[in-house]
Amino acid sequence: MGIMPIHERLAELWTIRSRRPLTEAEMSDFEHCLAVNAAYCRQLAHLYNCSLLASMTSDAEWQHELCSRIEKISGLPPTLGRM
Repeated sequence: MGIMPIHERLAELWTIRSRRPLTEAEMSDFEHCLAVNAAYCRQLAHLYNCSLLASMTSDAEWQHELCSRIEKISGLPPTLGRM
């Protein structure tokens, strides 16, 4: 998986922040990037945990479905509020 645009922007803002204070618009972008990143991490962690559960219960069909969903979102940011 490559770097997602949201992570590129987050890195850019982090670098800017180390050199000068962020503008109001940049701070808004920074907060948005953090929120999207947190939602993405929670969604991916949930799918990984469900996949582990499917493996532990020998539910191959469910595990394949979960793996497919993990692959599908691995390169795309989630929609906020959807999990």
